[in-house]
Amino acid sequence: MNVLVVGSGGREHAIVTAVAKSPRVDKIYCAPGNAGIAELAEIVNIGAMEFDKLVAFAKEKAIDFTIIGMDDPLVGGIVDVFEAEGLKVFGPRKNAAILEGSKAFSKDLMKKYHIPTAAYENFTDPQEALAYLETAKMPIVLKADGLALGKGVLICENLEQAKAGVKEIMEDKKFGSAGNTLVVEEFMTGREVSVLSFVDGKTIKIMDSAQDHKRAGDGDTGLNTGGMGNFSPSPFYTKEVDEFCQKYIFQPTVDAMAAEGRPFTGVIFFGLMLTEEGPKVLEYNARFGDPEAQVVLPRLTNDIIDVMEACVDGRLDEIDLQFEKRATVCVVLASDGYPVQYEKGFEITGLEKFKGQKDYYCFHAGTKFDEAGKVVTNGGRVLGITATADDLKQARAKAYEATEWVQFANKYMRHDIGKAIDEA
Repeated sequence: MNVLVVGSGGREHAIVTAVAKSPRVDKIYCAPGNAGIAELAEIVNIGAMEFDKLVAFAKEKAIDFTIIGMDDPLVGGIVDVFEAEGLKVFGPRKNAAILEGSKAFSKDLMKKYHIPTAAYENFTDPQEALAYLETAKMPIVLKADGLALGKGVLICENLEQAKAGVKEIMEDKKFGSAGNTLVVEEFMTGREVSVLSFVDGKTIKIMDSAQDHKRAGDGDTGLNTGGMGNFSPSPFYTKEVDEFCQKYIFQPTVDAMAAEGRPFTGVIFFGLMLTEEGPKVLEYNARFGDPEAQVVLPRLTNDIIDVMEACVDGRLDEIDLQFEKRATVCVVLASDGYPVQYEKGFEITGLEKFKGQKDYYCFHAGTKFDEAGKVVTNGGRVLGITATADDLKQARAKAYEATEWVQFANKYMRHDIGKAIDEA
């Protein structure tokens, strides 16, 4: 098979790495890719939102299967465009990708189908939002309705912060049109857990749980980011939690989308909060998480092409999804200043130390080749240093050991990824 992966981050590097293990795959292309992906796939200089060019390329190269990694093209309807041309593609159609594309839609869906989530209200008028906040309990959560690179969520400790947040999202348009509608949500306390799943429209198969670290600084301080590190499985995602989620969250979500005439095919990412009243949905994503993919996919023992094809063909019930009974930790190496302002273009050294290593991965997120052919930084999140071991503590130690193997100017990371493991 010829396979095309669309995207350019650490998630896509993890997907390409999994695809490369498949004996069914002859050639992998990635558009637009990055310097790390270039070791496994031929890089194609087409942007993820250039649908017509991607379709033309898929036809020209006789691509048998396309995998969409990123949220923007999914929400924009890339799957519909590929399917209209008779091309086989993995990911939700536009009318199903709205599960991530609109937080207001997903909250209304959960309310309608009694899927546990935080109490909320949706607003399109900033004055109405401000009036509501006057009587609301603090702290409170403000969410831009649309896509905002994982950063469109503000946790406000008091009324003053909440009012400033409404101005930032709805009036100043910090997240652009994503802030045309505002979701104001009750603040939930508990542990956050991420669960990825494969879905074929009716059947859902759960992957191993993971736990993200969204804030930029140690101790969960600083601004929200796309994710500064992750570990899997989460010791807090117990058998009892799983049984509850299977019954009241996972399958009900798939059934709800089907009932709405929006059958979901692809990956649903469930962001969960384990509250005192039980698990509740924080958010849905319509694709692999980043860096969740980096800690879950390395332990997938199935051929990923088999699984994804079964999703597209509506026969996921035939797949026995299996993962190695090991643990994985990913520590993100970022550019200092992320997620606000940072410099790019610094040479990265030490990457060769990962070659031939069995339990270590270096997933490239924001990298490219400079004119001299050297690998340089090209984003806020640069690398996902990932290690696998028999248990989480060993994996954490190995991952942090490996962060020292690579160097670049303005290298920044959190030092407490997976620290919650000690409390489990």
